[in-house]
Amino acid sequence: MKYISTRGGAEPVDFVSACLAGLAPDGGLYMPQSWPQITPPAPDEAYTVTAARVFAGFAGETIAHADLLAMCERAYSSFAHQSVAPLTELGRNVWMMELHHGPTLAFKDVAMQIIAQIYDHALERSGERLSIICATSGDTGGAAAAAFAGARHSDLYILHPHERISPVQRRFMTTTGLANVHNLAIDGDFDDCQAIVKALFADKGFVAEVGLSGVNSINSARIVAQAVYYASVQVKIGSKARFIVPSGNMGDALAGYVAAKCGLLPYGFECHCAVNENDALARILNAGEMKREAAVMTPSPAMDISVPSNFERVLYEASGGDADFVRQTYEAYGRSGEVALPDSIVAEFAALGFTAARVSNAETKAEMVRVLDETGWQICPHTAVGTFEARREPRGDVVSVVLATAHAAKFPETVKAATGQDAALPARCGDIASRAEVFERLPAELGIVGDYVRKHSGKGAM
Repeated sequence: MKYISTRGGAEPVDFVSACLAGLAPDGGLYMPQSWPQITPPAPDEAYTVTAARVFAGFAGETIAHADLLAMCERAYSSFAHQSVAPLTELGRNVWMMELHHGPTLAFKDVAMQIIAQIYDHALERSGERLSIICATSGDTGGAAAAAFAGARHSDLYILHPHERISPVQRRFMTTTGLANVHNLAIDGDFDDCQAIVKALFADKGFVAEVGLSGVNSINSARIVAQAVYYASVQVKIGSKARFIVPSGNMGDALAGYVAAKCGLLPYGFECHCAVNENDALARILNAGEMKREAAVMTPSPAMDISVPSNFERVLYEASGGDADFVRQTYEAYGRSGEVALPDSIVAEFAALGFTAARVSNAETKAEMVRVLDETGWQICPHTAVGTFEARREPRGDVVSVVLATAHAAKFPETVKAATGQDAALPARCGDIASRAEVFERLPAELGIVGDYVRKHSGKGAM
């Protein structure tokens, strides 16, 4: 199994190399040369067993199946629910897939916990030490901190937009107390953080100097990890499902497509991306309008994104694997910040199974109140974007599955403002408010962030 770049300018690599690199050397994203065909899980198959089988399909000979199974068992032992991604009935023909039972109460834990295991396994064998960098709109950073804190062979650098994430989200990143985790509060929005990360990867000398690696949603192993819960839920439903995904970077939605391509969704794939007032993804999928605009603050900050990074993989698939087209599109986008995609490509998005719609701030808050009134449950504002779409577009012909991406307690201020109720953290996270925070505030300047990483690289070695 080899992995190639969506932009066609990088040599094929194996699974572990693609995982450790994060971004391809030509600026593209890694994709498998062909999709492995994987048998769907049996109804009684444990989540860890399914995860190991799925990863084995993508890893090929780079990691032994027995090692993958051991990694998956370690990764998911910290989850509060043995099913990892349990289903909860929300209403008639509508279910929620709960993805917030991990250590930082968000769906990013599902992928990050196993990725940390893969990194440690690979780096132990190679004797290398890496500088891992990620930009976060809220949840990726906390999940990465929890997964990599104390890692023996890596230092972690987290860039988050200063005062644009919830205090609880921030504390999951900044309170590990371990020397190999570095938190940088950037004066800008998430897109500024993401742009710095991509620019650092574009500097080949810097990449080699500090051993740079990335675990953002662009990391191919994260997509594989998230594909597992689609397979797990599909077998429980036993019929076609329409997945409604609160989406910003499109990684979670893409994971469903990957699951379908590998034979894990035998009834077909249909994904409705629910976006907030930062509706770049909806405009791309519905009208082919790629246009960078400054992200605005919303009640669902993890989706405050104007450049959905995983869309590049969808564009690659929609173009029939035309790497030249993808490269030229992103080069034009980089020059002007605006590209109009051909109508034939836009039509292909729907053919692949993707649609999208925008949900306003007011609709998000009202949905949080409705769900509380109808079920007694508090839901996070991102999940509310999804449940609103399930309500707005009811379907009788298929089961609707909303991805509940985070626990309400990660956004207590928003929950309180919308519903008048406090959102209490689970007991297993109850001491986070009393932990000491450590982070540094930096301007959104490439040179300053690069110098920080260079200065601290290797200093967190155990």
